[in-house]
Amino acid sequence: MIAEEEPAGWRGGGLRVVMIAPPWYDVPPAAYGGIESMVADLVAGLSRRGHEVTLIGAGKPGTSARFLATYAVPPSERIGEAMPEVLHAARAHGMLSGLETDIVHDHSLAGPLHAGCRAVPTVITCHLTMDGEFGDYYRSLGTGVVMVGISRAQRRSAPELPWAGVVHNAVDIASFPFREDKEDWVLWLGRFNEDKGAHLAIDAARAAGRRIMLAGKLTEPVERDYFAEHVAPRLGADAEYVGEADAVGKRELLAAAHCLLFPVLWEEPFGMVMIEAMACGTPVVAFGRGAVPEVVADGVTGFVLDRPEELPEAIEAAGKLDPHACRSHVADHFGVEAMAAGYERVYRKVIAEAAARAEPAGGTRGLMPLN
Repeated sequence: MIAEEEPAGWRGGGLRVVMIAPPWYDVPPAAYGGIESMVADLVAGLSRRGHEVTLIGAGKPGTSARFLATYAVPPSERIGEAMPEVLHAARAHGMLSGLETDIVHDHSLAGPLHAGCRAVPTVITCHLTMDGEFGDYYRSLGTGVVMVGISRAQRRSAPELPWAGVVHNAVDIASFPFREDKEDWVLWLGRFNEDKGAHLAIDAARAAGRRIMLAGKLTEPVERDYFAEHVAPRLGADAEYVGEADAVGKRELLAAAHCLLFPVLWEEPFGMVMIEAMACGTPVVAFGRGAVPEVVADGVTGFVLDRPEELPEAIEAAGKLDPHACRSHVADHFGVEAMAAGYERVYRKVIAEAAARAEPAGGTRGLMPLN
């Protein structure tokens, strides 16, 4: 979690936080939606800490926060299109004009474009890699926002950006069933994109003589193309696609699996499914790309590898790891209370710094209402 000291100007009392979620799924999501799950848990954690949270998102209310909907039904079938994201950002900005808040916390892509129009600071959590056009986008936002990384690896990849800290994602551990006795098959769970390595997971499980279950999102054209070319030809009696698991089904799969395979081929910014698996007592076998070495304790809660040919042996060795150590690792490092405390520290630091900058011109110090 974030390690910064409490800033000068630290003050107690609850904050008024406006949380902006992406528009694609309900918060919390019924099935796929790692960002939405994280946002729901953060809302709950902040509320327990005495903060007043207003959540702007799509769909129906599902948290304790006051909820403002930009879409009555999330436009999930249009994910990847620009207009739903832009319209969501415009509607959220209009809703903000009628609210009093101390800080805006934006998890959407287009929303931060409005940050410079606000009298209060905007914190954005970056859920993406910082390379390519995404990195160029965040660099172009200038000083109107401050950024929070979800891993140290993500922050290191673009040190020049205006980072306010790093706060790891978290899960509500109690909502994930612990299971000590595992079945003999392995699991891959995620979205069907080449970066997530489902094809490598199938090959590795087959080489290890293990059946593999694959569950994940298969809605966008790029996902369907990847699945048709690289996954479908590999399916068979020992490799089964079971669809996109809902919240209950996902937990059942994660708890039962011999191990989770996570052979990512990109610089993974975090990887929520890894802590979800470990919360169930299930070890993770993964490539050490991006944040993976921060999330998996190598040799304790899984194995962090470099090459595909190492996967089969690690799959077998995963059965010797202690499921209790996996769950304890998540409790110690990726709990919701720690995440909420980390973000509260960021908020107070950012608010104090904004007030200090405003003092010479305005002659006052403190929290600013949104005009």
